Amino acid sequence: MAHTSQTGAAQALNGQHPELAFADADADTDADGDGDERDEPVAEQEQHRLLGAMPRKQSLSERRNVELPLLKMVNEKEPEAIMSSSATPSPEAFAPGLRRNSISMPSGINALDLEALRLRHQMQPQDALHEEIIADDATSSLGTPATPVTPDTPGITAPTTTSANAADKAINFANDDSDDEFGNARRPVHRDRFRSRRRASIAPLPALRLNSKEMLASDFDSHSLASNQASITSVNSLASLLREKMQAFPQLIRKKKRETKDYKIKIFVIIMFFIIIFLIGYAYVAYHQQVLTRSYFQKIKFNSHDRIFRILSHEDKEVISGQLGVTLGFDTAPFHCLEEQRRSDGSVCIEWNGIARLHMNFEDKGVFRCYTLQWQALTPGLLPTDCYELKRDNGLWFGGGVTKGQEWSLSYANFDFAPYASGDAKIHQFGNGVKRYFINSIGVAMQVSEKTPLQLGVNRTENRFCLRAANDEFTFVNRLTPLPQLDYRICTTEDMRSLHMLMTQQSLWDGLKEQEFKVLHSLLEEPVWRVPHTELPESLNESAICDYSESAIAMGLGHIVINEFWQENIGDFTVDKARFPTLKDTIDVLHRRGFKVVLTIQPFISTDSANFKDAVKRKLLIYERHSERSIPALTRYKSSSSAGVLDITNNASVPWLLEKLQRLKEEYGVQSFYLDLGTGYNLPHYYQCRQTLDNPDTYARLFTASLEGAGLMAVSTASVVPKPPTFLSTPPANATWEGLRETLGAVLNYGVIGYPFVLPGVIGGDYLLQRPLTKMVSFYSMAQPPLPEPELFIRWLQLATFMPAMQFSHLPSEYRSDLVTRVAQELKEVRQLIVIPLLKKYLNPSMNEGLPLVRPLWMMDPHDPACLIVSDEFSVGEELIVAPILHANREEREVYLPQGVWKDGIDGSLRKGSRWMHGYRVPKDKIAYFRKMPDNTRF
Repeated sequence: MAHTSQTGAAQALNGQHPELAFADADADTDADGDGDERDEPVAEQEQHRLLGAMPRKQSLSERRNVELPLLKMVNEKEPEAIMSSSATPSPEAFAPGLRRNSISMPSGINALDLEALRLRHQMQPQDALHEEIIADDATSSLGTPATPVTPDTPGITAPTTTSANAADKAINFANDDSDDEFGNARRPVHRDRFRSRRRASIAPLPALRLNSKEMLASDFDSHSLASNQASITSVNSLASLLREKMQAFPQLIRKKKRETKDYKIKIFVIIMFFIIIFLIGYAYVAYHQQVLTRSYFQKIKFNSHDRIFRILSHEDKEVISGQLGVTLGFDTAPFHCLEEQRRSDGSVCIEWNGIARLHMNFEDKGVFRCYTLQWQALTPGLLPTDCYELKRDNGLWFGGGVTKGQEWSLSYANFDFAPYASGDAKIHQFGNGVKRYFINSIGVAMQVSEKTPLQLGVNRTENRFCLRAANDEFTFVNRLTPLPQLDYRICTTEDMRSLHMLMTQQSLWDGLKEQEFKVLHSLLEEPVWRVPHTELPESLNESAICDYSESAIAMGLGHIVINEFWQENIGDFTVDKARFPTLKDTIDVLHRRGFKVVLTIQPFISTDSANFKDAVKRKLLIYERHSERSIPALTRYKSSSSAGVLDITNNASVPWLLEKLQRLKEEYGVQSFYLDLGTGYNLPHYYQCRQTLDNPDTYARLFTASLEGAGLMAVSTASVVPKPPTFLSTPPANATWEGLRETLGAVLNYGVIGYPFVLPGVIGGDYLLQRPLTKMVSFYSMAQPPLPEPELFIRWLQLATFMPAMQFSHLPSEYRSDLVTRVAQELKEVRQLIVIPLLKKYLNPSMNEGLPLVRPLWMMDPHDPACLIVSDEFSVGEELIVAPILHANREEREVYLPQGVWKDGIDGSLRKGSRWMHGYRVPKDKIAYFRKMPDNTRF
């Protein structure tokens, strides 16, 4: 293997001494063969001769000017070592096994701490060279004659160096920072202090043995790796290779760790860059929002630029958010109103020049905080519009009464802007009972002024609930202001129930007489009997009334209601003598049986009635708009295809009507009346009253208030709570399962907007139509529906048992069924023993606080999310929960019980609240109801 180490020196001479190359090649050929190189003395002597002819190069000790010890490895057969520090040993003193690239170390190196030296070397920065220098240096070293080696020393490695010119050239290249010929920057290369330029490109340094210590030169050479091609001439070559690999392994690991660490740092820097960009953008937007947003009355945050409006709670939590003045646009900057436009009530005034003006005010009511907002349009065509979030933090909006589609909550509805006025919910957007009051389950309520031409819109897609002020050609045809004004107030508190009490609170006791209070109790305790009829007036006579009352006695006493057919024409206000010749005697019989007789009256006067001519002569009727007051405006109502309408704003109309009603009471002994007003849309289209009405519902409100002294049992439409004992009737229901569900929804929705006393429709339905209506029900004289199927009648009867009042038309005895009769008798006992006591118990809170007798579950626990979404259960007061069956052919349902302990009304078991009961069995002859037990009740 000795010839391998000699190859490098031989190759260095190939350029100028080709004969040496041939000689060396011959030596290599012999070494590869079976013979030994020592068997060819002639070739070896020739090689030494040629080397000796070359000029000798300075040794390492001469160049460093130090005395270096020479290391000789003695043959194992002759274990002798000659070490001299002064004399140069002879060539024969060196063993042939000594590696050619072994170097001599200075004296005193045994005292060095080699480990510390190695660590210090690794921590020092390396000088940088360029790749071109290495290439050029290698070329120079190959092209320059090397220092000759003494021929008598074949086993010694003589260090070779480059010429002085090559060294200077290398230094110049190392100090040259210029680019290469292509304009590319030279890449720096690190130079090792322990290796020459030539050896750095050939092989790693050898191992050094100093006394008992041994280390690899690669410990100092961190830029070269041991490989299978390294020159190994030692007997211990395999062990040296393993040591080199093992010592290089930690460097590889550290290099990989550094690479991994650099990769993570780059990712971290990129992420931090984007985070900083996001924070800068967010801070910019937030800063401008904060600059443009001002606080009003401590809890109002209003940005006058984009008109974002927010109200905070006592804990500074946002409870409602919306955008005011949606129709204004953003091209006009707002400013504070001029002094003459400001008010003295402490309100804030902001104006958009020549477009609109906004007034905001605040009222502190302790735990309640109310804010008043009023928009004034300043330019024609502008419709003030404010929109608020439809759903927020699981909060739901309630209010509006009965809506088209019968959605349980406004948050589930979806309709375009529509005038907020009473109508037929099957044709118009809203039903017969309206109130400008809306409440959200998160503790926010709104109340809109009656003078505002209110249009309401719900956009579920955009999550917006909007209020708009807009006049039209019918509902808000009377312009109370030159341009529309939107006026409303918002109140907030933590408790939804308390807020509802605040917004609907009105004492219904004021002016209530003892007789009226007795009538109220009788309506809660006794059923209402509506005498059956057909479309024709001839179907109703004295015999029909007497026969019906005899059949109804078995179910109990109550109020017998006779529809408008008691008179020949609507508006006669006198009894039809042809069909009721002895009506007074018939009514006396009914009184002796314990019934109370109620007559149906309307504000409409048929053109066939004798009173129509008298009313026209006295100018008591509503007249056509843009005409003389002598021309009455006509409309259609039920059996009358042409009728005028009494002008309630005429001071002479009310005395004229009261006189006729009083005569009926005195002559026939009638106790009270059912006021059938129709809806706002039953007024003539081009109506005009003597006094301007705010809206059509104002007519119903004034008419009801004018006849309170005459004794009203119920009204068909309302926009404010009528004075007790007057009930609000639900809309007429179709005799189908859908009509059953609509009845429950109407009762609950009317209770939410502040109507505590609601009269449900007839058990089994008010009419029967198998096709959708294209016109209002009130345009037709609907006959009593045929006898409903037994299951529908039983389920309807079960629901009505727990309502504030019950109203019959068909009697249970008509079925001639033991099942129907038995169910009716059991439900009668349940109402008398359980329901009526509870209705009386909660009557006083309803009169004082406006709370309904029959309530949705969220009024029991407004903080329970499940109670907000349950629409087919209700409570009577706070002690009874009812879960009726509202679909055909079902005998089980899901039931949710609020917090507490409840007693099952079917099997008497105790149930724990705040949980659902799935698949709860409800037989056809039973209804699921649960009575609340004391809190300390144990199972």
